[in-house]
Amino acid sequence: MAVVAIIGAGSWGTALALQLCRNGHRVRLWGHEPALIQAMAQARENQAFLPGFPLPASLEPVSDLGTAVAGAEAVLVAVPSQFFAQVVSDLLPRLPARLGLSWATKGFDPARGRLLHEVVRGLAPERALGVLSGPSFAGEVARGLPTAVTIAASQDAYAHQLAALFHGERFRAYRHDDLIGVQVGGAAKNVLAIATGIADGLGFGANTRSALITRGLTELIRLGSALGARRETFMGLAGLGDLVLTCTDNQSRNRRLGLALAAGTPLADALHSIGQEVEGVITATAVHKLAATHQIEMPICEQVHAVLYQGLTPQDATTRLLERAGKPEMD
Repeated sequence: MAVVAIIGAGSWGTALALQLCRNGHRVRLWGHEPALIQAMAQARENQAFLPGFPLPASLEPVSDLGTAVAGAEAVLVAVPSQFFAQVVSDLLPRLPARLGLSWATKGFDPARGRLLHEVVRGLAPERALGVLSGPSFAGEVARGLPTAVTIAASQDAYAHQLAALFHGERFRAYRHDDLIGVQVGGAAKNVLAIATGIADGLGFGANTRSALITRGLTELIRLGSALGARRETFMGLAGLGDLVLTCTDNQSRNRRLGLALAAGTPLADALHSIGQEVEGVITATAVHKLAATHQIEMPICEQVHAVLYQGLTPQDATTRLLERAGKPEMD
């Protein structure tokens, strides 16, 4: 039995904490809002972000970061990408140098458009790093439904350690060594899920959805390759697997945002209605900048960015995509 600190008490952090508890570990679940943590501790349930799932005795909600990581044998960060750099900066001085750092955040650093391992590397160049990603809705993980994820790490031994912590009868944790590719797939697919939500909201049907997913995968591969990822990574759980999941099921907040935008709901109202972080909104800006920097064609992601930030209507964005000149499929 290990002591694990989960940094981030949203739906995803709570679901992962429940999985670790099922595997017999003790978990400290940290959140930055003392009132929320106190309510969780009293109700023994995360009523704000993951209601309906009792917290076992082996899960301790805490609001002090030092308390969360004291004596922990593993630490995993699960906060929204916009808070990742600050949380990691606060966290690292409290960790012994021997301890690796992992995260389940899916996004880029919004300040500079960096992948999250670059954020950590800038603060702790020698520390072992790992990321958990793949097709996994928090509610289904919390319910114990069969799920498979990928854990990529900078060191093979660290990948084995993390996978052993999470792997269980109904939660399969596969190891990977492409830290860049696993992160790109997990982050950029959220932008594409907004696109498929828009298309479905406009009533374009299954043919369009399939085309967007397939051409969206091409965009993931282009971006990942430019950043140093391996193409084959995007055929796995953190690429195609997560892309299909997020684009096709309404548990996806990014897909639901696209549906709302297609219905004419203003962005701010749609985000308020969803009530939790929609990572694709921030990620769209990072992808837009990276595509320009590396001179990559990412037309679907570009149109999503135009809808979110340039006032383009979903209908006009669709017209722009359909009016693009024909080309060989594999270009």
